[in-house]
Amino acid sequence: MSRLLLAGCGDLGRRLAGRLGDGHEVHGLRRRTERLDAGIRPLRADLGDPASLEAAAGEWDAVVYTATPAERTEEAYRATYVEGLENLLRRVDAGRLVYVSSTAVYGQDEGQRVDEDSPTEPSAFNGRILLEGERRAIEAGGVVVRFAGIYGPGRDYLLRKLRRGPVQCRRHPPVWTNRIHADDCAAVLEHLLGLEDPAPVWVASDGHPAPRWEVLDWLARRIGAPGPVEPDDAPGAEGQGKRVEAARLLATGLALQYPDYRAGYAALLHRGEP
Repeated sequence: MSRLLLAGCGDLGRRLAGRLGDGHEVHGLRRRTERLDAGIRPLRADLGDPASLEAAAGEWDAVVYTATPAERTEEAYRATYVEGLENLLRRVDAGRLVYVSSTAVYGQDEGQRVDEDSPTEPSAFNGRILLEGERRAIEAGGVVVRFAGIYGPGRDYLLRKLRRGPVQCRRHPPVWTNRIHADDCAAVLEHLLGLEDPAPVWVASDGHPAPRWEVLDWLARRIGAPGPVEPDDAPGAEGQGKRVEAARLLATGLALQYPDYRAGYAALLHRGEP
């Protein structure tokens, strides 16, 4: 029986737990454990409160760190992605540590392609703090996975925005977007738990970057909403973003359920969301 700790067990943690079979004893660590699904053993603790983490102390076959900040501030990000991880690592011994990060660690904004070997020079605080957490996780022998923009049930921002009215978006030059469905995120985490001797850093996206205009236009047609409109400001007033590659991950044999935005959003719309 493999003992697995999901630290900061939220949406991704619950999806991962739902994929694991009877050979895993899954524990979910969070402040409010009443939100955990049946089958996840509740472990009430606060990653920001070292004393409460004594409940998680000891050896684990694997620890998956999926904590997310309560608000988008530098203080909240540091408390979650650096200090919370430090607090936990002082108390647990993990056979495998998987740390969930983001492609926000890349600062490229001129349409460049990025992968695991690309420079990480983020300009925003969230990327800089995530890099700090990544370094600590790797120092502890962990594996880092950088997810592109996550979408799926409950993560339907673009659909809700389109339903509220026309969305401004520059068409040329394109603003590149990258994404991965939440169910595929869980599949990635399960896959990394099972890989023998994995590399320390992995990029996870569907591998199909798409211009934001194209995505908005396709979604608008599907839901009968007005399409995107050009912004009032001058062309070139914003960057072009980056194009995220996931060749290393896909080369390991992982097959995504939703290999591009059309497949993933079609499934959402079939469910009637939003």
